[in-house]
Amino acid sequence: MSPALRSHFADYARFHATSGNQACHSVGIPIIVFAILAMLAHVSVAPVGGFMLTAAELLLAAITIYYLTLDAVLALLMLLVASVFVAAGRHVPLLPALSLFVIGWILQFVGHYVYEKKAPAFFQNLTHLLVGPLWILAKAVGRA
Repeated sequence: MSPALRSHFADYARFHATSGNQACHSVGIPIIVFAILAMLAHVSVAPVGGFMLTAAELLLAAITIYYLTLDAVLALLMLLVASVFVAAGRHVPLLPALSLFVIGWILQFVGHYVYEKKAPAFFQNLTHLLVGPLWILAKAVGRA
């Protein structure tokens, strides 16, 4: 794990100290990531070798490049999980994906305002929007 990721995780953890908030995030963040990728999987970009490249794959590639600068193992694990989300998301209509997105964010705000009593970390640092999913994955696999 890079020093930068350690720093991001330490800062992120300051905003996610209560078990209630962590539980809300452990459910809500994967729902949000899935919903975003499902919605973007409906945005066709270009055919590539008989496969339609979508905005979801482009976003996934960009985020993976960023994550690789922080931790190669977590980046590859996230690529695997997110690839499954993209594949499944191609079969989810837009309205249910949008509904999941809203539900995920409701869980985030319940976690922060009911349990943590503190505003979300991304209000102070937008990087936390990318750190959050990696933090949840790292906790799930014992690398946080």
